[in-house]
Amino acid sequence: METEQLAMDDKNVSQEAGVVKIRRALISVSDKEGIIAFAQKLSERGVEILSTGGTAKALEDAGVAVKSVSDHTGFPEIMEGRVKTLHPKIHGGILAKRDQEDHLQAMQDNEIEPIDMLVINLYPFVQTVQDGAGFATCIENIDIGGPAMIRAAAKNHKHVAIVTDPQDYARVLEDLDTYEGGVSDGLRLQLAFTAFSLTATYDSSISSWLATHRKETTPRRISFSGTLKQPLRYGENPHQNAALYLVDGSLRPGAARASQVQGKELSYNNLNDTNAAFELVAEFDDPAVAIIKHANPCGVAVGADVLGAYNKALLCDQTSAFGGIIALNRTLSAALAETITQRFVEVIIAPSIEGDAIEVLKKKPNIRVLTTGSMPARDEKRRMVTCIAGGLLVQDMDAAVIDRETMKVVSDREPTQKERDDLLFAFTVAKHVKSNAIVYAKDRATVGIGAGQMSRIDSSRIAAWKAQEAAKEAGFDDSLARGAVVASDAFFPFADGLIAAAEAGVTAVIQPGGSIRDEEVIEAANERGLAMIFTGMRHFRH
Repeated sequence: METEQLAMDDKNVSQEAGVVKIRRALISVSDKEGIIAFAQKLSERGVEILSTGGTAKALEDAGVAVKSVSDHTGFPEIMEGRVKTLHPKIHGGILAKRDQEDHLQAMQDNEIEPIDMLVINLYPFVQTVQDGAGFATCIENIDIGGPAMIRAAAKNHKHVAIVTDPQDYARVLEDLDTYEGGVSDGLRLQLAFTAFSLTATYDSSISSWLATHRKETTPRRISFSGTLKQPLRYGENPHQNAALYLVDGSLRPGAARASQVQGKELSYNNLNDTNAAFELVAEFDDPAVAIIKHANPCGVAVGADVLGAYNKALLCDQTSAFGGIIALNRTLSAALAETITQRFVEVIIAPSIEGDAIEVLKKKPNIRVLTTGSMPARDEKRRMVTCIAGGLLVQDMDAAVIDRETMKVVSDREPTQKERDDLLFAFTVAKHVKSNAIVYAKDRATVGIGAGQMSRIDSSRIAAWKAQEAAKEAGFDDSLARGAVVASDAFFPFADGLIAAAEAGVTAVIQPGGSIRDEEVIEAANERGLAMIFTGMRHFRH
C-alpha cells in the first residue's frame, strides 16, 4: 500500500463534494433484521465485508462472501469473544483521517486498511434484563467492543458511514444508488447522530439497572433514556412541538405502549389524560371505571362489572364527562361499548376488548380505542421526573396504599363497615386528583370532586356543588353527597372545610391529620356526629 495511492483513491472517490465511496464494510449485529438483504446489496457493489461470530455465519450461510475479523487483524478472538474488534487494524481503519498525510502514513507503516462503513448494533442488554436473567448473564450482555467502534465511526463520520439501525438500511442503499457507491455527508452526519444517541441510551440503561440493583435512591449522576415511538402533531398547545418516547427498560402496560385498535391519531393531551385514567383504575382489584378530563377524574366507580361501574362513574359529573377519557381494568364488553358510544368520547383504554365490542366501536371510527394486554402492577417501583428550569425533580411514584390496619379512628363515633369501604375508595381516588383534592363518595363511586384549588375550603365547596348539580341532572331531589363520605388528600388546616362537607350531608371523613388544629377539626366532627379517620399519609399531586 503506497501513501500516494491511498491519497489518490480518496481523491478519486470524493470528486463529488462530501461523498465517501464504500469499499470495505465491517458488519457485526445482534439484531439481524434485514441484514442479509443489506449485505447482499453491498456485496453486489463489490464492497468487501468483514464480520464476526454469528453475523459472519449468517452471512456465509446466505451466500455472502465474508472475511473474518480475525483473518483481517491476524489476531484470534479471545476471552470468550470479549476481545475481537479491539485491535489497531480495526480502530485505525475506522478512525484514520483520509485527507491527512500523517494518518495515511501511519496506515501504510502499520498495514492498516481503511474501513469505510460500520454496520453494527449492540448486545441485547435491555432485553436480557427484561427476560429476568441473572446478574452475571446481564453483565455478559454489556457490549464493549460495539460501543467503542460506534463512537469511533461516529466521530470520524467525515470519512466513515456508521449504520446502527435497520431502519436506515434503505436510506443507505438509496445513497449508494444515487452517488454511485458513495454515501453523502448529510446522511453520514444523520447516521452519526443516531449512533451517538444509541450509545448514550445504552449506557443509560446499564447505569439505571445497576442503580436499581444496588438500591441507589439518589445516585451521584442520573440519566434517563427513551426511544421514539411517534412524533405528535403538537404538545399541550399547537405552538409546542411534542413526541412520544418509550422509556428504555420499562414494559409497564399503559397509554405509551398500548396498541391502538382504531381511531384518530393520539395527541399529547390524549396520552397524558389516558395515562392518568389507566393508572387510576389500576388501583382497584374489583371492576373499576374512571372518566378523566384534563388529567383529573370527573367520575370513578367500582362495581360488580364494568358496565355497572361505568354507569355509577358517569352519574358523578355527566357534563364534564363529555369528550372524556374512559379507562377500565377489565375487558371491554359489547354491552359497555354500546353504552359508551351513546356519548361523545375521546379515548377508551382497557386491557382487552371483546370481538363483538370492536364491531360496536367501528360505528364510531373517530373514537381512539387502546388495548394494553394487562394491567400495571400497583407496587412497581418507578421514578417520576418533572422538569424545572436548569434541573430535574426526581421522586418515587406514589404507590402507597392505606389499608384498614393502618387507619386510626379519631372521632367519638366509629365508622360503619360501609363507611370504611367508601372511605378507603375515596382516599384512593384522592391520590389521583390534583391538589387541593376533595372527593365525595358513596357506594364506592365518586359523587363530587373538587380539584386543584388554592384553598381546601374552595375544593370542598366545589365538590359539594358538583354533587348537588349531578343530582339535579339525574333528576334526584337531594344532593348525591347526602349520606356520602369525604376524603381529603391532605389535612384540613381549619375546621371550615370539614364543616362544608358536613353541611353537604356527609357522614364520615378520611384525611391524613397532622395539622396544629387537629383537635379543633376533631371537635367539629364530633359535634356533627361524623366518624373521622386519620391515615397519617397524604397524597399531594401537583
